[in-house]
Amino acid sequence: MKTDIEIAQKAKMLPINDIGSMIGLKREDLMCCGDFKAKIELDALARFSEKPDAPLVLVTSINPTRAGEGKTTTSVGLAQALNKLGKKAIVTLREPSLGPVFGIKGGAAGGGYSQVLPMEDINLHFTGDMHAITSAHNLLAALLDNKIHRRNPLGIDVNAVPYHRVMDMNDRALRNIVVGLGGRPTGVPREDAFDITAASEIMAILALSKDHADLKKRISRIVVAYDLDRNPVTAEDLGAQGAMCALLRDALKPNLVQTIEKTPAIIHAGPFGNIAHGANSIIATKGALKLGDIVVTEAGFGADLGAEKFLNIVSRVGDFYPHVAVLVVTIRALKRHGGVSRSRLKRKDLRALNDGMPNVEKHAENLTSFGLPPIVAVNVFPSDSKEEIDFVKEHCKDVGLSVAASEVFEKGGKGGIELAEMVLDGCKKKAPIPRPLYAREAPLKEKIELIAKKIYGADGVDYEGKSSRQIRKYEDMGFCQSFICMAKTQYSLSHDPDLLGRPAGWRLVIREVRLSAGADFVIPVTGNIMTMPGLPRVPAAEGVDIDESGRIVGLS
Repeated sequence: MKTDIEIAQKAKMLPINDIGSMIGLKREDLMCCGDFKAKIELDALARFSEKPDAPLVLVTSINPTRAGEGKTTTSVGLAQALNKLGKKAIVTLREPSLGPVFGIKGGAAGGGYSQVLPMEDINLHFTGDMHAITSAHNLLAALLDNKIHRRNPLGIDVNAVPYHRVMDMNDRALRNIVVGLGGRPTGVPREDAFDITAASEIMAILALSKDHADLKKRISRIVVAYDLDRNPVTAEDLGAQGAMCALLRDALKPNLVQTIEKTPAIIHAGPFGNIAHGANSIIATKGALKLGDIVVTEAGFGADLGAEKFLNIVSRVGDFYPHVAVLVVTIRALKRHGGVSRSRLKRKDLRALNDGMPNVEKHAENLTSFGLPPIVAVNVFPSDSKEEIDFVKEHCKDVGLSVAASEVFEKGGKGGIELAEMVLDGCKKKAPIPRPLYAREAPLKEKIELIAKKIYGADGVDYEGKSSRQIRKYEDMGFCQSFICMAKTQYSLSHDPDLLGRPAGWRLVIREVRLSAGADFVIPVTGNIMTMPGLPRVPAAEGVDIDESGRIVGLS
């Protein structure tokens, strides 16, 4: 079979204005970035505000392997299948980060015959949103250090600066650094660090903001440091919010592209699901709900992370709720959760499949507790045998789960017809009533422990180091009603990536707690999760190149 990039480069795209017209957008509603990409003007979306929302389909998954389980491919293929069934479907996705693109996963534009196009642009610089977010974030860091250098009129404690710099690349060497070296002209020496841009509070804020006014309000609240009396110093105290919003003006506009089968796709913002809230922007999803007949959206990583945050945070901020949930599973991930080593995942092993099924069942239970009994989508790979696929489908049916095989990677939309028909049947039912896991006014520790016990299956929570003191400090600062945004490994229901399946008899370990005041998050950092990932032994970047004509090759 051809590679993803070969399939993408042979696909014929429609001019982006034609894609916009499919969903009611005029030429003047689009800020075109070439022939096949455009930003949607916010005023254009406001015209549709009185239109009823379309049904929303949330695509999530079981705990993935390191290669991912194809949520984006499934989301794109499902939207294409829904269009084949006569629906004006729109898929809304996050923007890829260069970290994973050049790291272990490769691209994040779908795969096979269920991709969004232009694939190379989307996976690389796209419309510049990631760069705008990185620049706005680092402008605030520069203004902070400049204020310290200029005789420190705010009395900032250089040992109490929780605000890290960011870059959109995996670089473990930048996890801990010292800035300001070189004498008086270069600033005041202090310890600092880099996070990946997808973990930036600016990224979370952009994804959650409803308009430019909301964006500025949220940015103003960012706590960048504390003074010598332990009072917070904010972006507003530094006078930073205006310039930051200027850098983000166009980045706040969602991006319109198309799938291989010319289904409209809105791609915007890219917070990671394991260290942020893992969903595309509120603006993109709310706009799509007005423009389409049905909207397919994706939550980052497994349902314990992306879906939990979508249903507890994103849906509450955006004032929308899914009608249907799709739980993506793969044969290889089930074998991994059944105890098979990564090197043996392509070998047929029905016993391992059976042993891995409790992971599916736990995620299904969690979604059902939110009022969303899921449709299980078995994302089929060429190496999967019919016997293995049938085994998984029968097991799902035996435990009362709806299930469909999805062959959208090889067949595009027509490979997702069975899944699309199940989704449409689900959308005919009465819309579920939102069931958030916790009340916003509950104490922070109570919210954390509800997630740990109810979603992850932990026996309890252990707070290491100064994490308990940090929680008390944030409550004293008035952030009692903030959302909880867990930073946790995606590979396990627990904080330990090697604890696979459906672990029992364990406790969640929290080593620090961060505050994202602008996003309205409190972030418990669990286990050994890193907010600046590193590259693998053989990075995907080593296979990317350009040929003599300048065409990109090796991107997957």
